[in-house]
Amino acid sequence: MNVDALIANKKSWNEAAPRFYGRNPLPEYGPLAPTEDELQLIGDVTGLKVLEIGCGSGHSLQYMDQKHAGELWGLDLSTKQIESARDLLKNSRAPVQLFESPMEEDPGLPQHYFDLAYSVFAIGWTVDLDRTLANVHRYLKQGGVFVFSWEHPLFSRIASQDGTFVVAKSYHEEGSFDHEAWQETAIMQQFRLSTYLNVCIQQGFSIERVVEDVSLTDEMLKNQTNRWYSYEKAARIPTTMIIKCRKI
Repeated sequence: MNVDALIANKKSWNEAAPRFYGRNPLPEYGPLAPTEDELQLIGDVTGLKVLEIGCGSGHSLQYMDQKHAGELWGLDLSTKQIESARDLLKNSRAPVQLFESPMEEDPGLPQHYFDLAYSVFAIGWTVDLDRTLANVHRYLKQGGVFVFSWEHPLFSRIASQDGTFVVAKSYHEEGSFDHEAWQETAIMQQFRLSTYLNVCIQQGFSIERVVEDVSLTDEMLKNQTNRWYSYEKAARIPTTMIIKCRKI
């Protein structure tokens, strides 16, 4: 496990936390992507024990509380994010347990316990995908569901040059990279879609659904011009991948 990358990412997220406070939580799965309201990948969470991997400022857990989840659990690498989440969720209806921890490490979460685990646009920060998914598998009950989203692996490989979209980097190349749209120094991971699917399968998950759709409206056209997730690019290339799998 790349400890140096974890240290760099923790520092980066502590610096970036105010910029991402409350940004794009559930029911959103990612920029210009269909929402949980449309997809119903998670569905009814009434009474369920739920765990968020990369819980950020806690707004997706707040969404789960509003949907009457039974228990709210979350982990995040960033001290600042966990502090924000604790403050946000202090008056939650459901009991809350938050852990400041990398997703690659088990901070003492109960095993074979959770009905649902999910991760919204966070999984690409792992420095060890196999270890992270093995942890999630161990946390879930038999038959438990894991839903996660991340930037589609093709999106950063395609660039706009002089009004034309070109392949700027090989889709087959995997590993660590510095994301050009990220302001702070940080290490993210690039994997092919097939790698995410195959690691899920190898760790004991059954793949139930893969979503690569985009959701584009005229309002988005006005708001997304000249941004990393631009309307023009999203009309041609999916911005987000969403994967639903189940522990078998």
